[in-house]
Amino acid sequence: MKRILICAIIASAMATTAMAQPRAAVDFQLQRITTNFISSPQFTYTGAEQYQADQRERWLEMEVTFASAPEFTDELTLKYFILFNGRLLTGEVTHVNIAAARDNRSVMYVTPKTLQRLMLGRTITNAALQNVAVQLMQQGALKDELSLNRAAPQWYATLPQVAGLVLNKNETPFAPLYWDRYCQIKTAR
Repeated sequence: MKRILICAIIASAMATTAMAQPRAAVDFQLQRITTNFISSPQFTYTGAEQYQADQRERWLEMEVTFASAPEFTDELTLKYFILFNGRLLTGEVTHVNIAAARDNRSVMYVTPKTLQRLMLGRTITNAALQNVAVQLMQQGALKDELSLNRAAPQWYATLPQVAGLVLNKNETPFAPLYWDRYCQIKTAR
């Protein structure tokens, strides 16, 4: 009887200690992926001939919202995996000087010509965008991962990848727009 009572007291103390320990804090968390087919921005300027972009052509825009707990983070890399019309496009962007916030944003794009190429001449539809996954990396370590559509974790791992067709904001005509909306992109030196 004494032995049972002692075991019960020890078990109770262990449970209380386990509940009192704080859970490990999460430094980074991907919150949302949104996609949109958008037209090219229109600019007016002087000093050269102006050309109009075809407003029927659409860019694929993928915006990611993520939370960052540390006051400042020097560098984070977001890796994008886009399953479009059966082809897996990959790209990544490295952000620098990330402040603590629940609404940090990153964005990547696929050009209208690339989308047309992948559609093999057919009309681009929302159904052609099958899934998007994003990995948030810090110094090579995976901190979080999120998919647009529910799927098996790392659903993209076994698919052949096509790199070089996903562009960061600074590589597109959207570069001068919305500077305050997105985290700063690391430039190549």
